[in-house]
Amino acid sequence: MSNTQSNSTSSSSTVWQIVGRLVGAAIVLAITAFFTPGFTINNFWALAIVAIVLTVLDYLIVKFTGLHASPFGKGFVGFALSAIILYATQFFVAGYTISWMAAIIGALIYGVIDYFIPGTQEM
Repeated sequence: MSNTQSNSTSSSSTVWQIVGRLVGAAIVLAITAFFTPGFTINNFWALAIVAIVLTVLDYLIVKFTGLHASPFGKGFVGFALSAIILYATQFFVAGYTISWMAAIIGALIYGVIDYFIPGTQEM
């Protein structure tokens, strides 16, 4: 019986980790968009969808390549991945626009803010 209880606790923990990552990504993204010229998110729903898309893309990249799209997580590779993901997301979400320069600046700001938020992003 403890195996069943352990599995349900583990799966609910994973769900809360995903929800936490989504909320954290949305907050960090909103702050980043506020401070970055050329980076606009039109409304709350666009912000929520962008957070979901960024979280899914980051998860897929980690699962398939083992690379973390965190500017400070893996050095230049993480920084470049973060900028590319920020830029590419505009093609999936209406109400979200970003230029190349804003993606580079946004990746830097996103990384700095993400660095100071406590917690781990491992799943």
